[in-house]
Amino acid sequence: MRKLLPIVGHSGGRSALTCRFRCGDACFHEVPNTSDNEYVGDVIAGAIGRRSMMRGAAVVTVAAAAGAATVSGAQPARAAAPQPSYTKPTPPKSARGLRYSSVAPNTLDAVVTPDGYGQNVVIRWGEPILRGAPAFDPENQTAAAQAGQFGYNNDFLALLPLPGEPNRQLLVANHEYTDEILMFRGYDAANPTRQQVEVAWAAHGLSAVVVEGERKSGRLVAVSRHPLNRRVTATSEFRLTGPAAGSDLLKTSVDPTGTRVLGTLNNCSGGTTPWGTTLHGEENFNQYFANSSRTTDKRYGIGTGATERKWERFDKRFDVAQEPNEVHRFGYVVEFDPYDPDSVPRKHTALGRFKHEAATVRLTDDGRPVVYSGDDERFDYFYKFVSSKRVKHGSSRAVREHNLSLLDEGTLYVARLSGDSPAGEIDGSGKLPGDGEFDGSGEWIPLATATAKGAVSHVDGMSTEEVFVFTRLAGDKVGATKMDRPEDIQPSPHTGKVYVVLTNNTNRGVGTNAKADEANPRNANKHGHVLELTERRNRAESTSFGWSLFLVAGDPDDPATYFAGFPKDDVSPISCPDNVAFDPYGNLWISTDGNQLGSHDGLFGVATKGERRGELKQFLTVPTGAETCGPVIQERRVLVAVQHPGEIDGASVEKPASTWPDGPGKITRPAVVAVWKKDGSDIGV
Repeated sequence: MRKLLPIVGHSGGRSALTCRFRCGDACFHEVPNTSDNEYVGDVIAGAIGRRSMMRGAAVVTVAAAAGAATVSGAQPARAAAPQPSYTKPTPPKSARGLRYSSVAPNTLDAVVTPDGYGQNVVIRWGEPILRGAPAFDPENQTAAAQAGQFGYNNDFLALLPLPGEPNRQLLVANHEYTDEILMFRGYDAANPTRQQVEVAWAAHGLSAVVVEGERKSGRLVAVSRHPLNRRVTATSEFRLTGPAAGSDLLKTSVDPTGTRVLGTLNNCSGGTTPWGTTLHGEENFNQYFANSSRTTDKRYGIGTGATERKWERFDKRFDVAQEPNEVHRFGYVVEFDPYDPDSVPRKHTALGRFKHEAATVRLTDDGRPVVYSGDDERFDYFYKFVSSKRVKHGSSRAVREHNLSLLDEGTLYVARLSGDSPAGEIDGSGKLPGDGEFDGSGEWIPLATATAKGAVSHVDGMSTEEVFVFTRLAGDKVGATKMDRPEDIQPSPHTGKVYVVLTNNTNRGVGTNAKADEANPRNANKHGHVLELTERRNRAESTSFGWSLFLVAGDPDDPATYFAGFPKDDVSPISCPDNVAFDPYGNLWISTDGNQLGSHDGLFGVATKGERRGELKQFLTVPTGAETCGPVIQERRVLVAVQHPGEIDGASVEKPASTWPDGPGKITRPAVVAVWKKDGSDIGV
């Protein structure tokens, strides 16, 4: 039998530190969405068991979760639970790109990869990347030093081509948040110092750094002080663009124009664009702002008292009572041009303001970008934006400026899903409805349209500025479907199908909260699921779609789980899917955050088409307390961002819960890791 390990940590598999510093205890504050909109769990509840019975999937042990593995990293910082035994490698019958031996669930304080794979740390928090930046000194951190060094808690990653520089690429990384307890020796959470706060400001934001690959392996190393290397922080200048720019809702005492803002906060996942820029979603920005009393702020989870980090003591813009509009300037999709070190990043108000998780692009047949984005909150929605302007090709400054304006004009939509089963057949247990199907239809409801001549609201009682600044309220008004924490959304470059990741929602069906429906299969959904969405006629700009269940996560022994109909005795257990990416063969790779099955978070590959559709295999696990972020999947290299290693209740600089990546006696540091096949061949082939 598969041996599941004891769960360590706090809500959803996370530690209390993660909940405090990453999302401001989002799982513990009152649910912001109090609308009576339909709940997506009610839409899909019964279909899992139905399809499982129809497919004849057996409830058995998960041999595929065990396989030969390579362990690299520090020794465990605390006693590890007994590790599962390994079985012989899976024969090469798996889908192309997934022909590796599955890594067994484990609690090792290391990055664990399949047998035959190598790995290296590409870059760590604090490594200097700009000219003049000093070497990392954890005992003497300064804001000036950190502003020239790789930031903290790397999340989204992009690897972009670098023409003219053989074997080099341009790495772009988000730095989502800071965990001061693990950064500063003797940190007093009740009384942070100005120096500590300013270091934290400098550790947020984005990094661009050139990386170089070794010719005989997949190893990547950072090229320090390259002219394209760049840091963007919480105090860098940004432009507000699009229909809400210049609105009275965005004007402050420091910026009476409502078009300039300092910094970007809590950048989570993102995306790349066909015109060579990167997109970054500002997610849990609410936790940085104190002393609010407005209903609109409550809908975004902004508190009435002091913040965890106490930044409002050092800059009044984080105090809503003193600067009420500053908070309206966060919660957007940021566009960053990594090829122009002098460019000013933009916040696109036309894509709406909410807790953006990802911003991924698909082009229409006539070349207009469509951007998908989830709102990472329990019972919130997912969205898409359809531009009215076409991508231009070329490298001139005029072409570049045109393409940088593509996300300022178009229509913003929110999703409403419908199931095809009677409501009485949905009980939240995973029992199939009578029709034996687990799918439905949906529509994209327009919220507002922006043009060069102005903008039009499609929401009764809300102006265009209100729709773009209070987008959650607009979704409430039009009856969007409540989802289980919509995170990454990825359109397949091979099929056009769109995969919507729903991480979890343990509050579903609890108390007066909305219960399961046919698009979320379980009450108290602690493991999450993935929806597969097909736009009508497979056209990205369509206003209607079909959807079906692709994956319902959890222990394969649980009859409520589902793996696209693939036999459950041949898949890895998975919990809390988060970020996703596609490999060159059309497989979806899923990173996890907050594993509820007792083992560490990891990275998984799953086939989306062919006879092996639904075959899910674990590729790696990350160290104690860490979350798997990124990821980037290339033919011969996989990149992951190992975020918040050692973030376990009670941990601190003085009492580390992890010794990764540099071993005992060294401070724990978030880092980017490259993995490759030792024989130099393609990943999973």
